Amino acid sequence: MKENRGNFSSKLGVIAVAAGSAVGLGNIWRFPYIAGENGGGAFLIVYLIFVFLIGVPVMLSEFAIGRRAGCNAYGTFKKLSPKGAWWLVY
Repeated sequence: MKENRGNFSSKLGVIAVAAGSAVGLGNIWRFPYIAGENGGGAFLIVYLIFVFLIGVPVMLSEFAIGRRAGCNAYGTFKKLSPKGAWWLVY
């Protein structure tokens, strides 16, 4: 079974996504660097611990939930818990 994947409608959309990604990655890498340069090395250790303790499990659970439902974020809530209180999210 082959899935139909979405495409960008214009070149401007591709450029906007690439620029947004570059800016976001720049901020992610710049913040810890600036904190470390200004004496925030202890903060960086705590920052990295929380990234791995909270960020990685949340990311993996989002991947698993999305794969299980086979839908976008809106459809996933509706499909996995149709009678739940997830109507507040969408």
